Amino acid sequence: MDIDALNNWKFEDIEHTYTERDTMLYALGLGFGEDPNDVKELAYVYEDGLKTMPSMALVLGYPGFWVKDPKTGITWQKVLHGEQWLDVNKPLPVAGTVIGRTRIDQISDKGEGKGAVMYLTRDIIDKASDELLAQVKMSTFCRGDGGFGGENLPGPKPAVIPDRAPDHVCELTTLPRQALIYRLSGDYNPLHADPAVARSVGFDRPILHGMATYGIAGRAVLKTVCDYDAAKLVGLDVRFSAPVYPGETVRVEIWQDGKEIRFRASVVERDVVVLNNGAARLA
Repeated sequence: MDIDALNNWKFEDIEHTYTERDTMLYALGLGFGEDPNDVKELAYVYEDGLKTMPSMALVLGYPGFWVKDPKTGITWQKVLHGEQWLDVNKPLPVAGTVIGRTRIDQISDKGEGKGAVMYLTRDIIDKASDELLAQVKMSTFCRGDGGFGGENLPGPKPAVIPDRAPDHVCELTTLPRQALIYRLSGDYNPLHADPAVARSVGFDRPILHGMATYGIAGRAVLKTVCDYDAAKLVGLDVRFSAPVYPGETVRVEIWQDGKEIRFRASVVERDVVVLNNGAARLA
């Protein structure tokens, strides 16, 4: 890891124009429309009265897999997505042009053999009005890059899951082809499509994108506590625990205390937690 290069890394602004078709395709990638008679869910995949899923901010203005650039010095083969945070300032338009403006906030050195954690923020800005629509924040765990002589800086404290039974449970089934749909929103990593690539890194078959699992959990929150009103969901944070295989059922356990939401997601078939320390904020 070249810490000097990273501390001075300049991301180019990414101008991203998207259409109503892109908005519907993103929602289909999260499984919206599973019940074609559910008119509240249909609103995210049908042009008449179309709504935008708040988590779509994650696929807008994305700078790509930039850690693969040799100038970073990062061992990109050992990079994992650790945590994801989203704050929505205004409901996303169903179509438009946005600017994605990314920056590195800090890099924490966990020590030799323990890796490093990099924290990044991406502002999603409406090009026409220059308004900040959303902020997308993430942590990247660079497993092969600890011990560069930096500080072991603390990151945001994860949300605490209550020690009681959940108030709501929502189960959503993914399609065997779910990853093939979701990747059309911009993440073409072959790990999610090519069986040979998946096997080469230790998976039996292609796995679902972590961002798709994140969006599915957001869909569960939207359905369960927001009555499908996108304007009510203004924040969504998670810590990634394990991958989902397309075709599996995702169970989202939700704890609600007024506008404070905590959640956890697991795969029913394997009884494995896939998202933990989840928090959602309501308007």
